[in-house]
Amino acid sequence: MIERANAIAAELVRLRRDIHQHPELGFQEFRTAALVADTLQEIGGLTVQTGVGRTGVVAELGPGNGPTIAIRADMDALPIIEKTGQPYGSTNDGVMHACGHDAHTAILLGVAHLLKQSLAEDNWHGKVRLLFQPSEEAFDANGVSGATAMIEDGALAGVDAVIALHVASTVPAGELHFYDGYSMAAVDAFEAWIRGKGGHGAYPHEGSDPIFMLAPILNALYAIPSRHVNPLRPCVVSLGHVQGGFTTNVIPSEVYLEGTIRSMDETTRQKLWHEVERALSLSQAFGGSYEFKLHKGYPSLNNNPQVNNWLRQVARDLLGEQPVQDAEFGMGAEDFAYMARAAPGAMFMLGAALPDGLLRNHHTDVFDIDEGVLPTGAAILAETARRYMTGQL
Repeated sequence: MIERANAIAAELVRLRRDIHQHPELGFQEFRTAALVADTLQEIGGLTVQTGVGRTGVVAELGPGNGPTIAIRADMDALPIIEKTGQPYGSTNDGVMHACGHDAHTAILLGVAHLLKQSLAEDNWHGKVRLLFQPSEEAFDANGVSGATAMIEDGALAGVDAVIALHVASTVPAGELHFYDGYSMAAVDAFEAWIRGKGGHGAYPHEGSDPIFMLAPILNALYAIPSRHVNPLRPCVVSLGHVQGGFTTNVIPSEVYLEGTIRSMDETTRQKLWHEVERALSLSQAFGGSYEFKLHKGYPSLNNNPQVNNWLRQVARDLLGEQPVQDAEFGMGAEDFAYMARAAPGAMFMLGAALPDGLLRNHHTDVFDIDEGVLPTGAAILAETARRYMTGQL
């Protein structure tokens, strides 16, 4: 499988660069979806359905007399102005593939190539379903992301297992990270308004200053993970936006806050919601008031140990022990978590750092990857599906 994947390496790079040059935001992946559908039709032997989850594409191959394994790739980009200077840089001003979804899509198209060959040679029992998902990066106005939209459209109906990968631009190229159980965080956002009675900066005693109230509230917010949550339960509370006032000698009547809440397990997640609001309520002790709005985001990604071990074992068989590592993923979030709740699922990290030593973090304007890892990702996903179809897992 590695040899076959390496044989189509140039095609994977071509596809990745084509997609990278034409990035599209969530639920706007019209060109990308058309490219995917056209490529799948050219490969042949697959049934292809477009418009799943609005702009998603679903393809299937196999006889259907048996279980179904799904493989997912996301297609959307981010609202970032690219500064990589690459000749295949974004031609869509203000939009950039800054998280590797172009690579994921190219890899899954490579999987289609590889599995078509396997289907012609092996005795399959079941189906492989390829899920090209829109809008992983964001919800729409109604709180729907690409994974939830595809699930609502039946993309995971009858699926017995679902697998995926994510490139990691800060992990050495070819290094593979696996982690059982909770491996990426639930992500929630909040808005808050601390309100008082504004007035002249020379007479603070005549009002109630929301900026003064902010000081103990900030201490309380940042103390939540260390003083209100079991230290064995990973969590984060961070503020990203604080705004209040507009000139030197006027005490404002309101301070606005925005922040993120990250957690792994559901009990901790709900406790964090409660503790954030409790911290904001300190404003009442100083003669003020508050308003709190919680925006619930993706749940935590819980990698099924059995499915994860299929991927891990395939990686070892194809590449040896050295590149396969058990390593925590961190407190980032992934809406693949919804799919891994709809069916037993797992995702692994594919190291893709460029050898130049520059830090190219995800969601930055200089993000880029080592394209040499594309065949590796395609081979692991394809071989896992092939073994599943042939009863070797």
